[in-house]
Amino acid sequence: MSRFVVLFMKDVLGDNGREREVCQGSLEVDASTEGQATEMAKRKFCEQQSLCDWSLHADRILVGSADLRA
Repeated sequence: MSRFVVLFMKDVLGDNGREREVCQGSLEVDASTEGQATEMAKRKFCEQQSLCDWSLHADRILVGSADLRA
């Protein structure tokens, strides 16, 4: 199993009226593949935020490998 960091990102308007990217949440999950990590994170994000669909709070998902070596 590999460890993945999954970020839930959303574009919002800043105080200056310009669009900026905001992280709505992040999770670390252990999974065999990036796709599996994404699906697990979607479920966990929905549970944490009391949502039926992750896309209500985020526009996109970014997935990366978590390097835990010191």
